[in-house]
Amino acid sequence: MSRYIAPGILEIDTLLGGWERVTAGYLIEGPAPVLVETGSQSSATALLDALARHGVGAEDLAGVAVTHIHLDHAGGVGDVARAFPNATVYVHPRGARHLVDPARLVASAATVYGSALDSLYGRMAATPPERVKALEDGEEIGIGHGRTLTTVHSPGHAKHHLALHDSATGVLFVGDAVGVRLPDAGILRPATPPADFDLDQALDSLSRFSQRSPSALALAHYGLLGEPSAVLEEAAGALQEWADVARTAWRAGNDVEEALRQHFGGELEGLAPEQARRVEALNGLHSNAEGLKLWLSKADPNDWAPAGPGPRSWNGQWKKVWAWPRTE
Repeated sequence: MSRYIAPGILEIDTLLGGWERVTAGYLIEGPAPVLVETGSQSSATALLDALARHGVGAEDLAGVAVTHIHLDHAGGVGDVARAFPNATVYVHPRGARHLVDPARLVASAATVYGSALDSLYGRMAATPPERVKALEDGEEIGIGHGRTLTTVHSPGHAKHHLALHDSATGVLFVGDAVGVRLPDAGILRPATPPADFDLDQALDSLSRFSQRSPSALALAHYGLLGEPSAVLEEAAGALQEWADVARTAWRAGNDVEEALRQHFGGELEGLAPEQARRVEALNGLHSNAEGLKLWLSKADPNDWAPAGPGPRSWNGQWKKVWAWPRTE
C-alpha cells in the first residue's frame, strides 16, 4: 500500500512480516529521487514491487538513505542497491562499513533474534563500497529543482542514527529517534534498545529536531505525525519517564524489566491482540529494558546492577556480554 503524505513524498508500506502499517519507507520525488528507509531484507520484494507500480525504473532511483543500520530499517539495502544500479547509498559514518561488510552485524543479530531473524527480518546483502556515501551532520542530498534533504545526526537510539529534513515540505524523517507509534495503537513508546541507547544523547537529538521547526514528523514505525512540537515534547517526557522507572529499579537492585512492565504494561490493554503483538515485536519491554540496563551500567556505575540475567556486581562491573548488533 502506498499513499502521498505530502507533496512529492510517497509513503510505502514495506509489510514487515506481512503486517500492514508497521514499517514505512518514503520516496522523495524529483529529478534525482531518493528512497528513505528500505525496511528489512524480508520486505525487499514488497518494496521493489511498490516502486515498480509507481513507475520507478531500474535506472531512475538516484539515492537510498537509511536513518540507521538496524535490520528493520536497512536490511534491504543490498537488495535495493542491486535493483537500482545508479543509486548512491547514504548512511551515518558509523554505519557505512557495516553495509559494505554486514557479516558482523548479521551475526550479532542472529544471537538476539534466533529463528525470528530469517522468518521476520531476513539478513543483509553487502553493498559495494563505491556505492556507499557516509553523511556528515548538516550535509545535503540534492533531489533537484532546489529540493534537498539535510542530514541531522541524532544519536541516542543508536550511535549511527541520522534524520533527514526535507527543504520542500519541512517534513523531518526521524527513523526511531522519536519512538514508535503504530496506527490504531495510540501510544508513543520510546525505543531504547541495546547496545547504544543513551538518554542524554536521545534527549539532545529531540531538542535538535525541535530547533529545526519541522512541519511534521515521518516515523519509520509508522507514518506522518502532525503537531511536531507536541509530539517531540511527548517523546522527551516518555523517554525521561521510562529512564526514571528503570533507574529507580536499578538502584534498588530490582528487576528493571519487571518494573517497566508494572508501570507501562497496561499501555497495550484494550488493543486488539494482533496489534499488541506488533508493538511488542517491534519495541517490546524486554528490548527496552535491556537497553536501559546497559545504559545504566555505564551512566550509573556506583549502584548495584539489577536482578535478572547476568551476575550482580558492585561499582558497575557488569559482566554480561550483551549480544546485540554493535557498530564498534
